[in-house]
Amino acid sequence: MKWILTPLMAMLCTAALAQNTGKITGKVIDANTKTAIDYATISINPEGSIKPSGGTITDDKGSFVVDKLADGRYSVVINFIGYQDYTAGPFNIKQNTVNIGTISLQPLSKELSAVTVTAKTPMVENRIDKMVYNAANDITSQGGVALDVLKKVPQVSVDIDGNVELQGNTSVRFLINSKPSSVFGSSLPDVLASLPASQIKSIEVITSPGAKYDARGLGGIINIILKDNKVRGINGAVNLSAGTRMENGSANLNVRTGNFGVSAFFSGNAQVNTRTLNLNDHTSVNEQGNSTRLIQDGYSNFRRGGYESGINFDWSLSKRDNVSGSFGYDNFSNRNQGFTAQQQQTTGLANVLSQRNSFSKFNAGTYDWSLDYKHNFKTDGQELEVLYTSSFGNNNSAYNQSQVYNGQNNPFSASASNNPGTDKETNVSIDYTHPLSKDVILETGAKTVLQYINSTADVTAYNPKTGVYAFDPNQSYHLNYDRKIYAGYVSLGFTAFNFFDIKAGGRLEHTDTHVDFPGTVIPSYNTWVPTAVISHKLSDASSIKISYTKRVERAEYRELNPFVNLSDPYNISTGNPLLKPEIGNVFELGYNKSFQAGGNLYIALFSRHNSNDVKTYTSFYSEYRVGDSVYHNVSVTNRQNIGTEQNTGISISGSIPFGKKVNLRTNTTVTDKYIVNKVYGGPTVNAIVVRTNLNLTYQFSDTFVAEAFGNYNSPMKNIQGRTPKFITYNLAIRKQFMSKKVSVGFVTTNPFAKYVNQVTTITQAATTSGQQYTSYSLRRIPYQSFGISLSWRFGKLEFKKQKEQDTSVKQIDN
Repeated sequence: MKWILTPLMAMLCTAALAQNTGKITGKVIDANTKTAIDYATISINPEGSIKPSGGTITDDKGSFVVDKLADGRYSVVINFIGYQDYTAGPFNIKQNTVNIGTISLQPLSKELSAVTVTAKTPMVENRIDKMVYNAANDITSQGGVALDVLKKVPQVSVDIDGNVELQGNTSVRFLINSKPSSVFGSSLPDVLASLPASQIKSIEVITSPGAKYDARGLGGIINIILKDNKVRGINGAVNLSAGTRMENGSANLNVRTGNFGVSAFFSGNAQVNTRTLNLNDHTSVNEQGNSTRLIQDGYSNFRRGGYESGINFDWSLSKRDNVSGSFGYDNFSNRNQGFTAQQQQTTGLANVLSQRNSFSKFNAGTYDWSLDYKHNFKTDGQELEVLYTSSFGNNNSAYNQSQVYNGQNNPFSASASNNPGTDKETNVSIDYTHPLSKDVILETGAKTVLQYINSTADVTAYNPKTGVYAFDPNQSYHLNYDRKIYAGYVSLGFTAFNFFDIKAGGRLEHTDTHVDFPGTVIPSYNTWVPTAVISHKLSDASSIKISYTKRVERAEYRELNPFVNLSDPYNISTGNPLLKPEIGNVFELGYNKSFQAGGNLYIALFSRHNSNDVKTYTSFYSEYRVGDSVYHNVSVTNRQNIGTEQNTGISISGSIPFGKKVNLRTNTTVTDKYIVNKVYGGPTVNAIVVRTNLNLTYQFSDTFVAEAFGNYNSPMKNIQGRTPKFITYNLAIRKQFMSKKVSVGFVTTNPFAKYVNQVTTITQAATTSGQQYTSYSLRRIPYQSFGISLSWRFGKLEFKKQKEQDTSVKQIDN
């Protein structure tokens, strides 16, 4: 990667020599409710000129910073729809920082018949600590699900099974509305495939989280922000879609009056029955040179469904105190029914022909609730926040399978299992922000995470001699999993030499995990997590940053759970209760550039070093004992700490407008992956991995848009063979009617190919006993789909004027 890193680093360092160090800061709030106004427009006008020389928008706390100002006198113009414009200044700038304080915008008092809003936030925003993909602006994805949106998010890639990578790393921490949820611990692909895109406002990508964030997630954090509405009035939306592969619908309602608002939503999703074709070809050779070959040819019918519901409230108790809360219930499920024809060929023996029937299902129902209190002190920027979140989930997985020789009626092997469980998680955090001066901000806080999981596995095995199923105590168990994490952090944000903006801090986490599995003791440990981000604004349109953070990935319950899945007795999977936490050190150098025509570019160089690297590993056994049963010629797969992994790469994302009608967006990540297998003595792995997509939109008119989207994931060499490439493409159109309140869309995925073929190989070199193993697997996944969607927005937005004139209300059509 040196040929990429050297010239780009030279370019960034040269650009950093730019000057102009003046800065203007402030905060914007509603004059009546005293709540922050986000996305207000801030324009900086030189004295004597009405043409802005720079500007920005307020963040979610109403704060703004405009820096890189040359010496001179400037006025600050603030405007936001539904409020009176405000002008402050002029202020004298001479390589200094001017804080104009808190500005209270007055709501308009006149009644307006209708307003057409033409300004909108860009599709992608790059901020100092995160990248934001404004999914609400992506109208061609509104009929899909969260996975469809994630495919378009910079630095994120999604494979055909719904597994998400961030900068090439699958260890990602997911949040909803900046809050954790135990629902992500049950089945992440099911959750992301059941969350309608129409419910998503934006997706935040945080590759170098600060000390305030949990250390979990080697790749970083993906925060899914659901839609809400903090403007007064009654409004809502209904979204429906139907297709050959996926169906979903959602509805939400927002009501706000005065200082109180409430919103509710319901969404449902179903993946209709799809048949995937499977071919597995396994060959093993023992120390005597005799080979055993197993060919499995069959299919599996898969269905998925889920729904989400929730209610949220927001209450401004006073101009300095705010309370918000939420309650929700989610349910996700899937089921898989399959048939496999099996042929076993062994040296010197006749072929053995058999059939296997299998069935498996999964269901998870989760309750989530939260309560958040914020207090703003008299000093601007001084804030205290106390957040309580909790969730409770009921999970259940089950399977049954039977194998019968061709020409016979009774099975020679069969088993069944039922695996119910509960998942409880509670998070309590306290965060405090204190401005030590105009340019120095102190943040500190503490957090407690309490997680308790209860799991029961009841296994019954078939006895071919008696012809009955009997409870198998050697495979059945009851498991309690108890994890407590205690954390504290401190960070400092400041400006150095009127040139660099720095935010650095540290977080200490103590982890205590108990699993009552016989012979398993997990020692408690402390993790010190330093973080630092240094940024420099080259101009109003460009900036650079360099960051470092330490991350940790603790083994989750499903990876630790020793439950043996025998739904396919020739391909067994199980957990590993001895997994150690994986530690990652992450460096990133980024350059951001915005163009006057509306385009943007972000280039990031990153390096990630992981120790105690966790990988899925498959071993072959000529004999494998589970309880009193012995299985022959089987492969066993679980997760293991295999050594170290070094990822170095470049991520490029950008948007290029071609005139007013055509826009091209791209998201490309190239990673040089180097894996050292220290446990099994296997060879090191060095591979180049490419993840890229292109998104082309054409705006026929203000209400009619078409889109083409293509996604490519390259094949990858790993410690045991090769994982497959992945290519998909989408075509979509959307037409809006009735002042954009109603829209109809059509989308198709892979319209010219019914199946996406996935080939995976596994190779196990000769062991000390002389045994070798190779595996070839082909999955033909029916990914082709056609669908239509309908969206309807209703209601009006209202902006009340000053308290003494509350009898007059103006309305804006939504």
